This record gives sequence, C-alpha cells and structure tokens, in this order.
Amino acid sequence: MMEAMVSLRWARFLLLLVLLAACAPAPQTPPPAEARVEGPVSFYPKETGLAWHYLPEGLPLDAPRYTLRVEGLGSFEGTPGLRYRFFGRGQDRVYYRQTGDDGVKLLGYEERITLSRVEFDPPFLEYPPKSLLQVGYQWGGKSRVKSYFALPSGIVKQAELTLDYRFEVLARREVEVPAGRFLAYVIRFSAKGGEEAIESELWFVPHVGEVRTREGLVLIDKNF
Repeated sequence: MMEAMVSLRWARFLLLLVLLAACAPAPQTPPPAEARVEGPVSFYPKETGLAWHYLPEGLPLDAPRYTLRVEGLGSFEGTPGLRYRFFGRGQDRVYYRQTGDDGVKLLGYEERITLSRVEFDPPFLEYPPKSLLQVGYQWGGKSRVKSYFALPSGIVKQAELTLDYRFEVLARREVEVPAGRFLAYVIRFSAKGGEEAIESELWFVPHVGEVRTREGLVLIDKNF
C-alpha cells in the first residue's frame, strides 16, 4: 500500500507539499505495543485495527519507527473512505483510501503537523482488482495533485500539478525483511510530475500488505 512520503525528493516531487525536510526522528517515547488483531485479513488489508511498523531500509531495528494503522471509516472532502494513519519519526498524516472490487484508490491525505491537505483527482490507483495482480500486469494513469494549507484566514491553495504514474508487476518471489520472509509481488513504480521523475520498487504480499514501500521503508513488525 502508499504508506509514507518521507524522503526529501518525494516531498519535492509532490509539489514541495508539506516541508518534509524534517524527516530526522525527534526524541520520543517508544510507542505502546499494538493490540493483536485476530481473524481473516483481506487480500488488500483494510480491517480496522491492523497495524504495521516500518523503518527506512538499513536502519538498526531499535531506531524510532513509523507506524501505519487502519483507523476505520471516514470522509475526505465528502467522499467516504478508510482512514489509514501514518505516524512516527516526526510524521503524522492520515490517508483516505477506497478498497473494493476495482482495487485500491488513494483519495488524498491530511498532514496533521503542517495542517495541509493533498488531493488526487481522479483518485490515485495504488492497486488494481486483485484478479489482475499477476506478473507482467501494468496499470497507471494521470491525476491532478493539489495541495492546500489550512490558515486562520481559510484554506489556501499551495500548488498543483499533473502526476503521470505507472506500475508494473516484475516478478513474484520470496523476499526477506526484518519482519520475516514472504512470497511477494515485486512491483516497479515510476512517475513524473512537473520537472521531477522518480522510480522505485515495492513488495506487496496478499493478506499482509506492503513489506517494502515505494519510499524504501521495510516492514519490521505487524499486529496480525
């Protein structure tokens, strides 16, 4: 799944959206352990209470971590969606997604620290229908990406660009991350917006989620 836009390059790519240069961890108390979630997990995990813990690739396991947690139903600009809160290491944002027969769509997200908001129009297609997720399949599209700040005087538009993005399933193979070994879909992601272009690789495991994200975060633990 699109869990953390944590690198300075990614932040600049999405319009210098939320001044994410402050990516270094601030002093913090280790978060309490997440309660275990029992029961079946969807192909694209969406059950309330599910939590994943990540670190940038290469950091020691005792470094401050990021957490992604499904917080339940919500609404983004009047459109219903599932809330996924991503926090830790000086970050705190809420993603709004729709997951159904047509795949996983990212509507947008809210930055709690900078009081800003990013919208995708049409929604960013993170994953296709599960029946199509197989080696060789490609998907993508174009979205208008708009960012706003919430100021005392009202909502102020910060920037806007057209994001042209593409995914391709390169392989399905065993991968290893600190959380364990998994049989994952290896997916190449590429995108261009304005003058910026990026390419990265992510690893998705059905009924588990992303064990390596587009931003180079690797899974170190989960609560299911």
